Amino acid sequence: MRTTLTLDDDVAILLKRLSEERQVSFKTLVNEALREGLRQLEAPAPQPAFRTEPVSLGRCLVGNLDDIAEVLALAEGDAFR
Repeated sequence: MRTTLTLDDDVAILLKRLSEERQVSFKTLVNEALREGLRQLEAPAPQPAFRTEPVSLGRCLVGNLDDIAEVLALAEGDAFR
């Protein structure tokens, strides 16, 4: 299919430079660039990273978390043993 495209100057310069570097015709490079761009446009947009906001829960109510038995005894009371 033949059509006329009006390219911005910066795009035309990049295409010409790439076509010379890759030693392919301008037409071939434009078609490759359009195919790649269309593939990216059709792909689903990436989801933004999920972020949670930190919340201060106050100071730790248990003196030392290294002794698990002590922590469980404080948390569960008589039901622990």
